[in-house]
Amino acid sequence: MHQRPIHFLTTFLATLMMLSLTAFAEGEKLKALIVDGQNNHGNWPQTTEIMKKWLQDSGRFTVEIARTAVKGKDENFSPMFSNFDVVISNYNGAEWPEKTKAAFVEYVANGGGFVTVHAADNAFPKWEAYNEMIGLGGWGGRNQASGPYVYFNEETQKVVRDTSDGNGGNHGRQHAFPVIIRNSEHPITAGMPGAWMHVKDELYDKLRGPAMNMTVLATAYANPETGGSGRHEPMMMTINYGDGRVFHLPMGHSNESQQCTGFITALTRGCEWVATEKVTIPIPDDFPTMDATKTRHVPKGTFK
Repeated sequence: MHQRPIHFLTTFLATLMMLSLTAFAEGEKLKALIVDGQNNHGNWPQTTEIMKKWLQDSGRFTVEIARTAVKGKDENFSPMFSNFDVVISNYNGAEWPEKTKAAFVEYVANGGGFVTVHAADNAFPKWEAYNEMIGLGGWGGRNQASGPYVYFNEETQKVVRDTSDGNGGNHGRQHAFPVIIRNSEHPITAGMPGAWMHVKDELYDKLRGPAMNMTVLATAYANPETGGSGRHEPMMMTINYGDGRVFHLPMGHSNESQQCTGFITALTRGCEWVATEKVTIPIPDDFPTMDATKTRHVPKGTFK
């Protein structure tokens, strides 16, 4: 006589708990902000939408976009960085207002997460704090005064800090290339194959900068046959800046390159790590191998 009500109560409580857990999980999504508006790459509005899609598809993030004016210094550009767990830069253009720069430095130094993607490491060559955050940068007049070249010596298995003279920033012809994991214990790269093929992309080389508190997670060989440096160049880096964490991802030139499953995985896991210092996003089954690239095609209608 009494078992039926007890069973009903147990089922009700279990359902209530499941609903509570679901609501809690939804509330736990990380808040991401993509900043853009200017870039020497004309497809920047599309790559922003691509990255937004991958972050949302991971189930781990909500995403907003903060966009500057398309030309010149935008005195009204003033995002509330502190409202977000991670800021992703797809920006390479005019200087931000001084108040905005100060707010961004405060955000990262006080524990905010920052991810710089591809040409965002070309930005702000004279902004000391920004260059410390990204570790290495290219173009914009960067040279030996900006800091050393940093690359990986295959023979010694050590990172080299090369202080020789020369401009910072170069890439050869676009091509598919292997990415070699140099630190498999870091949460971002843990579980990735030791080597995997990235789709056709610009392979940035000869980047230089302060490179302080920087860890190289992965490299790629910039083959002289395609116009590269002949060195194993950083392709994934982490940098500590104050109490903040930074992930630097030089890949991602074209729409095609940002649809590589390796890029998608590095981006989403990197964003989660800078925000939380942990990674729960798994390595997907369609991750590239050394023998084959893997791509997720963005459906029509993704781009505005």
